[in-house]
Amino acid sequence: MSYHNPYTPPRKSATFDDYTLAEIRRAAATGIYDIRGAGTKRKVPHFDDLLFLGASISRYPLEGYREKCDTSVVLGSRFAKKPIVLKTPITIAGMSFGALSGNAKEALGRGATIAGTSTTTGDGGMTDEERVHSQTLVYQYLPSRYGMNPKDLRRADAIEVVVGQGAKPGGGGMLLGQKISDRVANMRNLPKGIDQRSACRHPDWTGPDDLEIKIMELREITDWEKPIYVKVGGARPYYDTALAVKAGADVVVLDGMQGGTAATQDVFIENVGMPTLACIRPAVQALQDLGMHRKVQLIISGGIRSGADVAKALALGADAVAIGTAALVAIGDNDPHWEEEYQKLGTTAGAYDDWHEGKDPAGITTQDPELAKRLDPIVAGRRLANYLKVMTLEAQTIARACGKNHLHNLEPEDLVALTIEASAMAQVPLAGTSWIPGKGGF
Repeated sequence: MSYHNPYTPPRKSATFDDYTLAEIRRAAATGIYDIRGAGTKRKVPHFDDLLFLGASISRYPLEGYREKCDTSVVLGSRFAKKPIVLKTPITIAGMSFGALSGNAKEALGRGATIAGTSTTTGDGGMTDEERVHSQTLVYQYLPSRYGMNPKDLRRADAIEVVVGQGAKPGGGGMLLGQKISDRVANMRNLPKGIDQRSACRHPDWTGPDDLEIKIMELREITDWEKPIYVKVGGARPYYDTALAVKAGADVVVLDGMQGGTAATQDVFIENVGMPTLACIRPAVQALQDLGMHRKVQLIISGGIRSGADVAKALALGADAVAIGTAALVAIGDNDPHWEEEYQKLGTTAGAYDDWHEGKDPAGITTQDPELAKRLDPIVAGRRLANYLKVMTLEAQTIARACGKNHLHNLEPEDLVALTIEASAMAQVPLAGTSWIPGKGGF
């Protein structure tokens, strides 16, 4: 005889929660895996789990209005004849024309130029609008080779060889047919309206020795002028950073799993790679072991949202950061202004991630000409510039409070962690102790 306790409400499983049950039912009904954009939605240790130790008696702060705190950064000084000089260490990550509308790409270029920083092409080649409106433009060289040509390599200010991405290390990208317009098809040499999946690895090398040859080819094509970046997803950061340096990279770009993507399998986004916080210190250690820290620059991306995040990444040893998702939000993505239309798509502002469908009401992740018109690239560019300015000022304020006259003078000693996980990943003490998990102390 069964008995139900009327005082105890029904209890749902933590393992088989509502979302998991819905996904099982969707898979059973459709027989296909879920595809989406953006980055991981699971909670992982992040920069919020770190705090700065400002100056008091034992440290001397800088006066904000009278003493300078420099924010500039030089990227690519190892071999390039023309390294990049930026006013702020916050750069714009690679997001392709195809994934984004032409107006969105123009807005990113305008905003980055006003702020004195760089933007990046992404997969699919370089548009004239993007080149014109980006004072400093990094050209991504990807496994797909979409739109790649020597002319654009020479028109760029730096070249970023993409080996991996944080949202999908080991996997290729996707661009569904509804976003392959006439112009996108022409730039990528693809049939219009047909789904495409980018290659997950470069077709002409199988290891770091081949990467070294490829970097040398790119230097020859560009007369050794352009800095060569190598971008890797956050999987094995120590070894990937070391191998990129040995292959001749001027800059290493390291993308954690909070980094976004235009489209890939949801199971990939949520279950492959490592949190950004866990990637930084092994990469810095590799640079230090090779005697190349600050000589080869390290750019960190994946979940950077504020000046505090920037300051923490730099304190842990990075030279600069790159933002993608945050930049899209700044120019108008997931804006509550379009809530009614997001609702019609079965979602809500702040949760919309079906970028691959090309129906973005904000006119950003779409190739629909009517939707794209909604984004004014001049206004959106100013918004991005404002956001970059605020982030830079926030990082600068923190550095001054720690007594630093340059953002690059921030160091792990300025940080403590709020959780054991963050302490172990960032290799800074747990707050109130001198204990770093795995390193002794009390």
